[in-house]
Amino acid sequence: MNVAELPGGARAALEAVLMVIDQPATAMELAAGLNLTVDAVEQLLAELQQDYNGYTVNAPDTDVASKTGHGSSPRGFELRNIAGGWRIYSRADFAEIVGGFVLEGQTARLTQAALETLAVIAYRQPVSRARVSAIRGVNVDSVVRTLMQRGLIEDSGTDPESGAILYRTTSYFLERMGIGSVAELPQLSPHLPGLEGIEEFYDAGRM
Repeated sequence: MNVAELPGGARAALEAVLMVIDQPATAMELAAGLNLTVDAVEQLLAELQQDYNGYTVNAPDTDVASKTGHGSSPRGFELRNIAGGWRIYSRADFAEIVGGFVLEGQTARLTQAALETLAVIAYRQPVSRARVSAIRGVNVDSVVRTLMQRGLIEDSGTDPESGAILYRTTSYFLERMGIGSVAELPQLSPHLPGLEGIEEFYDAGRM
């Protein structure tokens, strides 16, 4: 199918795909699905992102990109490049308003125990279940299973010394956090005064 012949052309076709995907897609994946070049898709992505942010768009004179410049007001949604791929999200500015339309029970929230376990794994990955338990001081078997079922963590192989399964966060975790890599997680040390030796403590208790 020639997407340029569809209503709105390649730009509208790309927008339709972005509206329905349930996880970020790379420019290469989008290009393959739309039968376009990666360069054309990247240009269209930049154009859509600017349009959603309320900037004037001046697309190049190509067969696959829209050819008329125009301006718009910022939309209630935005196009983000997160976890190595592109996806449309509601704009963060409207989080409180959007949250008001989410009925209690429609979205299953993580418990405090799950959040604490996820934090340990995120900052100490790859890490074994036993080590997470030692750090938290409680058994985390059921919590780890829950986090795996949610797609937030995954198996990262085994420890060469103990043979224990190691866990790490997933690309879905990055997507939910709104970051591109775990390197973008906030540093904990500024928020934990008096724990300058925490790294040595953890390393001494490595499992």
